[in-house]
Amino acid sequence: MYHTHTYLINGDFNQSISPLDRGFTYGDGVFRTMVMRSGLPVNWPLHYQKLVADCAAIGIVCPSAELLMSDFLQLFSIEDIDSEKQEVAKIIVTRGEGERGYKPPAVTTPTRVIIRSAMPQYSKDYYVAGVQLHVCNTRLASQVKLAGVKHLNRIENILARMEWRDESIFDGVLLDQQGGVIECTMSNIFARFDKVLVTPDLSECGVSGITRQRICDLSSTLNLTVEVTQLSLSRMMQADELIICNSLYGAFQVAKIGDKTWGQQSLAKTFRNLLAYD
Repeated sequence: MYHTHTYLINGDFNQSISPLDRGFTYGDGVFRTMVMRSGLPVNWPLHYQKLVADCAAIGIVCPSAELLMSDFLQLFSIEDIDSEKQEVAKIIVTRGEGERGYKPPAVTTPTRVIIRSAMPQYSKDYYVAGVQLHVCNTRLASQVKLAGVKHLNRIENILARMEWRDESIFDGVLLDQQGGVIECTMSNIFARFDKVLVTPDLSECGVSGITRQRICDLSSTLNLTVEVTQLSLSRMMQADELIICNSLYGAFQVAKIGDKTWGQQSLAKTFRNLLAYD
């Protein structure tokens, strides 16, 4: 039986977001998106660790893991905990309410929101043949203090995602101001050159996802060396294999970018198996 509620605000089904909430007025907050399996968050320790780090980066007190788990148990019913159904949970933490102006109040009460949604249905072709990417014209700005943080200011990603309507394109490659590859609009990216797996340096911009971290950690089991470094678009296009990843689908091979194509390969499937996404 599906729960009638799709979100919870500060542990309350009947609470609303104030127009004075700084997450609404300024994007003053962070978020995480994760798979819920049998009513519980998959890879919760890594997600919570990243949520704590991202909150700390912008000076917000992160809600306790116990409080958030209590929210999950309210929003995802007992019937779901007993099933194998997969859904999606999005956690949003904002600084809370404040008066007009950029200066935050000296004392704030963070707002926490849990949103429940259906698991995206990905085409079977993505798992077999791979996905097609678009190279975005919208470029990411550099902001070292926010590098790696999944903050609520996602206007760059929105503008980039507006660049294509072709349903055959799965995601878009985002470059920095110098033309270096950073990530995709909703994914991190890896380029394999023989036994070296390169992923872009995110020290100035971009989102450091937990699946990216897990792939880096798992690569040694496949005798792959990981390099976190600057990656030009031209070098990326010469890679033996390209993989994109996020917490919802695990890993997909890139089959095409523009006129460049890559034949079907096995690394994305291997990572999905290791990540337990197949």
